[in-house]
Amino acid sequence: MTKAELVASVAQSTGIEKVAVVAVVESVMETIKGSIIQGEPVYLRGFGTFGIKHRAAKSARNITANTTMQIPERDIPSFKPAQEFKAALKK
Repeated sequence: MTKAELVASVAQSTGIEKVAVVAVVESVMETIKGSIIQGEPVYLRGFGTFGIKHRAAKSARNITANTTMQIPERDIPSFKPAQEFKAALKK
């Protein structure tokens, strides 16, 4: 599902204009992104948690050149689904 399809679905199910739904969806996504950038996880009860995972530095091999390289540590965004969400997927 794309963002446009999400907006159309929400607009149809709520009866709100698409322009207003687009503004709300954009605002929610920017708020989640801003919170994660500041290091604060976002908890959506029944859906899941958006947060940051830290990846430690590691060494890797380039097998074509037969060399070893160092991959720096980094933070990546993550999503952990809630138990209710996981249970719904199993059904």
